[in-house]
Amino acid sequence: MEKIRIAIVGAGSRGADCYGQALLEMKDRAQVVAVAEPRADRRNAIADAHGVPEGNRFETGEALLARPKLADAMLICTQDRQHVRQAVAAMRLGYDLLMEKPISPVAEELREIVRVQRETGRKVVVCHVLRYTPFYRKIKQVIDSGAIGEVVAIQALENVQYWHQAHSFVRGNWRNAELSSPMIMQKCCHDLDYLVWLSGQRCERVTSFGSLKHFRPECAPAGAAMRCTAGCAAKESCPYDAEKIYLTNPNTGVLSGAKGWPCDVLALNPTEESIRAAIETGPYGRCVYHCDNDVVDHQVVDMLMENGATLTLTMSAFTSVGGRSICVMGTRGDIRGDLEANTIRIGPFGQPAETVDVRALSDDFSGHAGGDKQLLRQFLDLLSGKEADGNMSTLEASVESHLVALAAEESRLNGGQSIEIAPMRG
Repeated sequence: MEKIRIAIVGAGSRGADCYGQALLEMKDRAQVVAVAEPRADRRNAIADAHGVPEGNRFETGEALLARPKLADAMLICTQDRQHVRQAVAAMRLGYDLLMEKPISPVAEELREIVRVQRETGRKVVVCHVLRYTPFYRKIKQVIDSGAIGEVVAIQALENVQYWHQAHSFVRGNWRNAELSSPMIMQKCCHDLDYLVWLSGQRCERVTSFGSLKHFRPECAPAGAAMRCTAGCAAKESCPYDAEKIYLTNPNTGVLSGAKGWPCDVLALNPTEESIRAAIETGPYGRCVYHCDNDVVDHQVVDMLMENGATLTLTMSAFTSVGGRSICVMGTRGDIRGDLEANTIRIGPFGQPAETVDVRALSDDFSGHAGGDKQLLRQFLDLLSGKEADGNMSTLEASVESHLVALAAEESRLNGGQSIEIAPMRG
């Protein structure tokens, strides 16, 4: 069977380290034939790994898209506000697409990309990878079986984790809503997507509360310096100290043996020397109380679905561990799940509960609890002619979570005002 030709636009953590590496494992099915990335070291690293010819290595997605069609499909893994412009151009050239989330933080762009997808007939899948994990697939299977009756309410918790917040949403690329997206969109459209999917309903109304409470100048401890390496008097007691996170943390520090994310965001090949240089001069060494961040550090979203079910998502930076948990409450039972533990408890009313060890359902839980690679496999299946099942994160299915996120942010900025979704659908 002829291999599917892939172009990757954006060779950062997702484009290169996640999908690029996974495609090396799937080289019997697909071949990366073009790469676009402004940083030469990262562009050449992924291109060399896949044997991409020099003429198909581009500094920008726009430069790649200025050429005639080079591949069957394109992976768009650039920054949030680049996605739609590049996707529209790619579809009009004839590319099928796998798009990183979020699609866009702008409602009109969401409507535009759906229009172009319908006009061109291209296949477009959004990287809502949690839909593809064994954990959430099992929960969906139980709900659809009727074992807990009709879903009445769902509560979900997103534990961002203290250092992840500091890395991505205070110091990092998604710290500022105007430069990227509101945090409820950027971080949690994942969660809003699986909540809509699990409920099997569209959302009717949204209310939301949240704020940037802690990562602001007035919360800085006494003696805090502008950079962690500039003689900070608060360094010893500060959990957000960059040297702690990127050098000595047992799970994330290079001195503890960590080589992947988040350190590979600071340096292509993380070493003590390269990480120290990055935090001494780059954005990831800034004091978390003196950055140009404006996105929230905690938020709650309440959703009223069209059938009357209520869904709640709580997102918080202030957790010692990461991960997600969920409780699905039905008319005949409930489901309680912990993604990090990979356990699901199914409790039919009046009957013995069953605990499912999700680890028995798969042999690969790398990358978002196994979701990353499974998403890529199903995308390749779709391109090979296999019909998409109702669980795929197609463009039209994924837009619903984005409308909820936009409504949540509007509600939050307006004191928790209830926002109706229908007018936003256009």
